[in-house]
Amino acid sequence: MALPTYATPLERAWHWAYLAICTAIFVFLIAPILVIIPLSFNAEPYFTFTDRMLALDPDGYSMRWYDSLLTFGMTRPDAPRDAAWWADVWANAKWVNAAKNSLIIGLFSTILATVLGTLAALGLARPEMPFRRAIMAVLISPMIVPIIITATGMFFFYSNPCEALTWIGLSPQCGRLAGTYLGVILAHATLGIPFVIITVTATLVGFDQSLSRAAASLGANPRTTFFRIIMPLILPGIISGALFAFVTSFDEVVAVLFIAGPDQQTIPRQMWNGIREQISPAILAVATLLVIFSITLLTTVELLRRRGERLRGVTPR
Repeated sequence: MALPTYATPLERAWHWAYLAICTAIFVFLIAPILVIIPLSFNAEPYFTFTDRMLALDPDGYSMRWYDSLLTFGMTRPDAPRDAAWWADVWANAKWVNAAKNSLIIGLFSTILATVLGTLAALGLARPEMPFRRAIMAVLISPMIVPIIITATGMFFFYSNPCEALTWIGLSPQCGRLAGTYLGVILAHATLGIPFVIITVTATLVGFDQSLSRAAASLGANPRTTFFRIIMPLILPGIISGALFAFVTSFDEVVAVLFIAGPDQQTIPRQMWNGIREQISPAILAVATLLVIFSITLLTTVELLRRRGERLRGVTPR
């Protein structure tokens, strides 16, 4: 915001100091993320800038680490890059398989978290809902409790769910969930539900309840009212919550370390294994791709937020 012409010298000094502080904070937050992008193009197997990189020598930069994301784990990485080579990449490349697992687990956990979180938010938004604050606190507890505690509890529960359910008085017929895709999807959905509840609840705060009453007075049943009136208006909040749930699933590593088996290697777990077994700049290449992916999702969330404000008649900031 520009200073008014009548600003005093002290106000002008504080204005420029304020801009300098904001710039310093921004650089402090964003520099560790941006520095990995040029490092991912390092021609040498180092995590530091080489002399040739600092001199902007083209020979100091390479795409070798991005190429290794495709070739690592292949049976014939040096074969001609034809259809058989790409089939080998799809079937055997470890980073590609980790990306497939991340997308599969993220997609299904997002669907489950979005459905359950939206239903919970609709119930919590009703004024006649008893104990709303207590229920809200319980539902958003997975994002407040340290993830190591949540992951430990889910591991013991998913390792023998029948014993846990029998302890509370139930006798179901169930199998082990730890080490399965279903177990990882349920764990990620548990971590994503609070984000859906918060975003959808925030959207419902500005929802005009008279629209629902008007639809009911015109003969619409609750199902028709929801799908024809409520859902189109709160859809930006639902999509925003779904994106947050997907990002939470896509970046989660602690729960995967506890619950997932060898076949459920996701990108964060593959990065963790790469750091433990062999430090390679290929991790920086994956991190760069994840940064670009996250920026794309956050841009989508911001556009949806602005659209939701326009639908509610609020001028976007």
